[in-house]
Amino acid sequence: MELLRPSSVEELDGASNKLLLAGGTEVVPLLRDGILKADVLVDVRGIVPRGVQEGVIGAGTTLAELEAEPAIPDALREACRLAASPQLRNVSSLGGNLLQATRCWYWRLGYRCRLHGGDRCHAREGEHREHAIFANGFCASAHPSDVAAALVALGAQLRTSRRALAVEELYRIPDQGSRSTTTLGDGELLLEVELPPVEASVYLKAMDRKRWSFPQVGVAAARHADGSTRIALAGVAPTPWRIESADELDTATPLPRTEWKVPLAQALVRRALAQLA
Repeated sequence: MELLRPSSVEELDGASNKLLLAGGTEVVPLLRDGILKADVLVDVRGIVPRGVQEGVIGAGTTLAELEAEPAIPDALREACRLAASPQLRNVSSLGGNLLQATRCWYWRLGYRCRLHGGDRCHAREGEHREHAIFANGFCASAHPSDVAAALVALGAQLRTSRRALAVEELYRIPDQGSRSTTTLGDGELLLEVELPPVEASVYLKAMDRKRWSFPQVGVAAARHADGSTRIALAGVAPTPWRIESADELDTATPLPRTEWKVPLAQALVRRALAQLA
């Protein structure tokens, strides 16, 4: 494997079959387990912006730095605090967290599931207690990023090396035509996230242990300057999932062993909205 340390974004276009690396807390374990494969590993820490300035966050900023930044909305700071242990938060980047892969054990154990190009979702037929309750017909995986849900609720905008888009437009539900859960092109690099002003925000999370675990259900809610409230959930769909109210959870399509997530999500949404009020 070849390791590159480019000095500019333009240099990324020269290598094929490349894998981008920042903090490495996601990529390195997946490489070690053989889930990810690449001929070229690209260390992007030298070309991705880092830090917070006037509502713009560099994608190389660590979760620990965001958690400690007083100018960051409460929902994002809390999502960063709850995302991982202090050791991981000190090296995990914002961009890497937004792009982390599913925690579905079938995918991580290398089963030939639909995300791996197969023709079946093993979780739908097998053990799926921690899986999705929305958009789970093709793939029942649940998106694990607390930070992504918070940014979607905040209405954040994203700048990549090729375009500008809303954070929620970074994600897509996988289907037969494309198994990807993101809209990123090959070699496209996350650079910055821009936060609009909000009046108040909150992030609540249910985990299978008290600290530093992936969300069984995460709820982010933000009240914006125009009086509107945006709600986004983690751990309930293959992507961060937008809803308008707790009542929308009545339309969930849980699998037999994920039904417990529905009343839990309803309770967290109502609690989050009460805190905003």
